[in-house]
Amino acid sequence: MNTCRIACILAPALLAACGAEVAGGAATAAALQASQAEQAQAQKKQIQEKLDAAMKAEAASTAAAAASAGE
Repeated sequence: MNTCRIACILAPALLAACGAEVAGGAATAAALQASQAEQAQAQKKQIQEKLDAAMKAEAASTAAAAASAGE
């Protein structure tokens, strides 16, 4: 009888500890994903800026070539 009581008292405590571990792991994974998303956004912005600069340089080069050919 005492063994059953002890098991009935310990089982919920052990399950609660397991739940806390799972919740902590999920929070860690979510924080990692958020960090990765921020890094991806920064990388996307940097690539877009480089692409815009390259397109402006190409447009300027094309305009200069057209002006030179028209002379």
